[in-house]
Amino acid sequence: MGMTITEKILSHAGGKKHVSPGEIVTITYNWLMSNDATTHVSINMWKNKVKNPRIFDPGKIVFVIDHNVPAENVKTADTQKLMRIFAREHNLQLYDGEGVCHQLLMENHTLPGQVVIGADSHTTTAGAYGAFGSGFGSTDIVAALHEGTIWVKVPETIKFEISGKLKSYVTAKDLILKMIQYLGAKGATYKTMEITGDAVKDFSVEERITLTNLAIEAGAKNGIIEADRKVIDYIKGIRGEPLPEYTIFKSDPDAEYRQTFTINLDELEPMVAFPHTLDNVKPLKDAVGTKVDEVFIGSCSNGRIEDLRIAAHVLAGKKVHRSTRLLISPASRRVFKQALDEGLILTFVKAGALVLNPNCSVCWGACQGVIGKDEVLLSTGTRNFRGRAGSPESKIFLCSPRTAAVSAVTGKITHPGEFE
Repeated sequence: MGMTITEKILSHAGGKKHVSPGEIVTITYNWLMSNDATTHVSINMWKNKVKNPRIFDPGKIVFVIDHNVPAENVKTADTQKLMRIFAREHNLQLYDGEGVCHQLLMENHTLPGQVVIGADSHTTTAGAYGAFGSGFGSTDIVAALHEGTIWVKVPETIKFEISGKLKSYVTAKDLILKMIQYLGAKGATYKTMEITGDAVKDFSVEERITLTNLAIEAGAKNGIIEADRKVIDYIKGIRGEPLPEYTIFKSDPDAEYRQTFTINLDELEPMVAFPHTLDNVKPLKDAVGTKVDEVFIGSCSNGRIEDLRIAAHVLAGKKVHRSTRLLISPASRRVFKQALDEGLILTFVKAGALVLNPNCSVCWGACQGVIGKDEVLLSTGTRNFRGRAGSPESKIFLCSPRTAAVSAVTGKITHPGEFE
């Protein structure tokens, strides 16, 4: 019996010839990432619970301060200080205010066929490069720091076969929202979402990153797309040549899948996740006309240069509606600089947007752009839980960057086709 991409990666990382769904495998990871949302928990555990603590391989560890940047209170400042000291003491790579952890991993570390584990659920982002990426809890992270390995139950795989072509005003964000609508918030729990089909090959790498990034919102252990030349060229474009050794894994023709879904992009329309769960997905038309107090474009889901280009195209020569605030946060310092070089930041400023430093920002909802009681936020972020971005009596709608930019101009949720 053949294996899927994910099964092959876990088999390779576990030193086994073959693995099957449900099997427990101890795997060696390539990268371990932890950010300021939970690293202090792991450090305290490390100091108080681990006997003879030692970092197995400091070269594989990446710490990122990205959730509350800059620190908004003394408690956060002390937490981040703890990370900085620990990273220095153990000679760990530390990114301090340089961008969102998942974006930085994709820019600087992840390669096809690798295993990326993170103290953050959206580590599934790594799957856009044909890597296995998954989030783990603080106890697992501490053990992995010490041992250099982690155990995983091999997940069953759900396959999505994508055909057709996106309309000009429909994006990869609309597609992943549609996929989450199919599955529900728990439909892929501890399973792989493998996204394939001729249409996916036409997607840019940044569009693929959006797809795998949100796989966790259907409960998936990981999301994955087979790597190709486009992926390799994209990585080389960021890091230069030559790249370290990597392996592109492909699913076997006789690989077994738990379920298979088919989606024809020709039929896909803009989608929106309504409050207060991400699987409360409906066609955008059902939300049209909803007054919006704040719009956010950014996050590990949609803060890359292609997303900013889409927003700038919409905003060029226009103004943000007088009753609406538009906040934009590039996903990394590299993206910010590229947006500066291309004149996108100037376009945003002229339109009346507030351009923020690279960080989790409004998506995380703890340090920037907090919304008040009864306010409505339209966001390209990753989650819309009650109180996620401020008052528990506010509402968050999730959408694509194109929909967000158009709606910022009109002051209400608007079909992106109106600004073609």
